Amino acid sequence: MEQDHAEATAVHALPAQLLACGFRFLLLREYPTDGRPSAFAFIDQSLMRSPERNASHGLWFAGAFLPDIVAWLSDELGRPSLHDDVGKPYRNPRWPSQSWRPEERRWPDGARTVEWSIEVTFDDLQCWARFQRRWGERLRGAPPKTAKASA
Repeated sequence: MEQDHAEATAVHALPAQLLACGFRFLLLREYPTDGRPSAFAFIDQSLMRSPERNASHGLWFAGAFLPDIVAWLSDELGRPSLHDDVGKPYRNPRWPSQSWRPEERRWPDGARTVEWSIEVTFDDLQCWARFQRRWGERLRGAPPKTAKASA
């Protein structure tokens, strides 16, 4: 990762780190400042939406897949939220879980950043295998294909 992202200001996509039943990739780079709100850079990639910016509170730390991936997950795994017999909603366990992993980093030029990676895990190995088959290029850092390019 060092040589692919050798500068603290680099924001190009990096391949996802594959896990036993999911993946992790760098999504945000935080530039902390003493006594002031931090600055953030969104790392270019093709699986998740960029986090929402809120002018008064920085970033809303939530991970959301891009619309084409949400549509595929819904078709393959069902809706993200299901309802029990009495109508109470619950999370579809086939959908992947997400968690944030911060890691402080010191750069050779003296810069200090916090690298925010998102970890996406599937409870079901078959769902993860299907996700890898369909979205493997993007997991490797490839940009989404545009309608023009795929025609």
